[in-house]
Amino acid sequence: MSEVNIHPLVEGGLVEGSQAFEGGVLHCQCAAHPVKVQISSLLAHSRLCGCTRCWKPIGARFSIVAMVPADKVRAIENGDKLAVVDEDAVIQRHACAVCGVHMHGSVERRAHPFTGLSIIHPERFAEPGAPAPTFASFVSSIIESGVRPQQMDGVRARLRALGLPPYDCFNPPLMDYIATFNARAGGVLAD
Repeated sequence: MSEVNIHPLVEGGLVEGSQAFEGGVLHCQCAAHPVKVQISSLLAHSRLCGCTRCWKPIGARFSIVAMVPADKVRAIENGDKLAVVDEDAVIQRHACAVCGVHMHGSVERRAHPFTGLSIIHPERFAEPGAPAPTFASFVSSIIESGVRPQQMDGVRARLRALGLPPYDCFNPPLMDYIATFNARAGGVLAD
């Protein structure tokens, strides 16, 4: 099995939430004047992400992320502390400038499959019940954060044991969504 810390919320096994969870309030890690972001939507595609751009708890190699409509995301307290991490990135990750926690990341590029969606970190909800991750994405990317290539078989075995199929991009339904978007944009598919 893996010697790599996957994520503290999954290491002991997945805690099932509810697919009917309709959002709540995300909190950054600041003890005083935390950023609070209201999410008013069901969550989609809850997953682990091994990319090097997502915020992760200290020591974890994966983040937990989900997607929500961008228009259902609203800073309700201390939003003035939010700053975009990388203006050139496809995902405009808004993080607390004090503690560094990513609060939401919208895709604002035109003609992108995820335009109009925002990536959030469900573990930051004050309310319990967010759906558990269902797969792991960008698994090979953890090598870029310092995991040795020889450890990857163990990492993938651990993810499978946790019930989180590992992918080096997205799972098949998300890949189908992207391919469908691109096919429609290219005129190959018509509705």
